Amino acid sequence: MEAIFELDWIFLIIAAFAGGAFGAAVGALPAFIFTGIMVIAGEAGGLQGVTGDVAFGPVFGPHISFAGGAAAAAYAAKKGYMTSGFDFHESKNIGYALGPQGDVLVVGGLFGILGLVITQFSANLSLPWDPIAIAVVLSALIHRLAFGYSLIGVVSGSGILDMSPFEREEKRSSAKGTVSDQVKSATDRLSVEPWLPHQYKWGDVAFLGAITGVLGAFIALQTGSPFLAFGISAASLLFLNLGVEKIPVTHHMTLTSSTIALAVTATEGGVLSGLGNESALIIGGAFGLICALFGELFQRVFYAHGDTHWDPPAAAIVFGTFVIALLYFVGILGTGVWVPGTV
Repeated sequence: MEAIFELDWIFLIIAAFAGGAFGAAVGALPAFIFTGIMVIAGEAGGLQGVTGDVAFGPVFGPHISFAGGAAAAAYAAKKGYMTSGFDFHESKNIGYALGPQGDVLVVGGLFGILGLVITQFSANLSLPWDPIAIAVVLSALIHRLAFGYSLIGVVSGSGILDMSPFEREEKRSSAKGTVSDQVKSATDRLSVEPWLPHQYKWGDVAFLGAITGVLGAFIALQTGSPFLAFGISAASLLFLNLGVEKIPVTHHMTLTSSTIALAVTATEGGVLSGLGNESALIIGGAFGLICALFGELFQRVFYAHGDTHWDPPAAAIVFGTFVIALLYFVGILGTGVWVPGTV
């Protein structure tokens, strides 16, 4: 058994390196869009191997291809390779394909392996959150520190949660420039760079979360899949990557709402077990709203002032699945559906 375990690890590590390098070559966001497409294919076709081993595995797993692509962008921007004219710091341009440059692909591959290790560690210990999402979050933390970027970035005098400097188009003063500004000078950059310029106002984000939460719950109830709505949300980002303005990002809302809807309608013993579909839609909407707001809070703290992409949806998925696990542990839910430690 030990030899088989070692062989499996070698097999996965080689595949993860290739997956991370692929994410670097095509760009983090395009790689994630492929994740969504493959989830739809796997869930709609009843092909669990496609969902588990391809969409969430070494090929398109966000912890590998997306995280590897994001790390490679941070590295490439640091080296001065990226000159796309992106509005924010170039390392935040996760829609940019970095191509076949060897050192960039190596960085993507190494962070693909890191994502695999974090995910496997979390899953093997049954830690109570999405093991893929936590790997995306921690990988971004590590690449930010490894390449010499500030953990938070430069916070304007108006406070870390204030987005109004963006609305006023205030620029960073040269005194506040960071050493990681390799492409744009400090004075060329806005003092606050929201993750999504069209999706950051608290009220708008909350309403979007509630609506997509209801839709995510509905899709889960009708299909029995906790992942199909996530796949649809992820695939819809193709339009964002192609430059269609104001496409919302919703996969953190639909995944958590789908999961909670299936949990509260399940028959396992729990205070909220066996609820009707109407109640599940309402609870799904509430979870979508909560996770939407958490994602917005995360971006205001860790994205808007920093220099690299630190994914708010991944952080919101960690938060949402952890809440589901807590509700299971205290007996409110009878199952966490797929969340580790609850099944």
